[in-house]
Amino acid sequence: MSATNASVFDLSPSEKLQLVEDLWDDLAATPETVPIHDWQKEELARRKANLLQNPASGLAWEEVKRRVRDRYGR
Repeated sequence: MSATNASVFDLSPSEKLQLVEDLWDDLAATPETVPIHDWQKEELARRKANLLQNPASGLAWEEVKRRVRDRYGR
């Protein structure tokens, strides 16, 4: 494959995963630069308000992990 015709679609699965990880790490290094839509802010505010009004509606992190592992076998 020549450099002029290279494409991310030509990468192996492991190379694609590494690229995704590298991109994610780059974005995570400066989260303030990642755009957040108004609808996302509104949804977060709605969920926060719901949790404050109904604290029992939330789940502990350990319970969330247990449910995911039970569901997906990991």
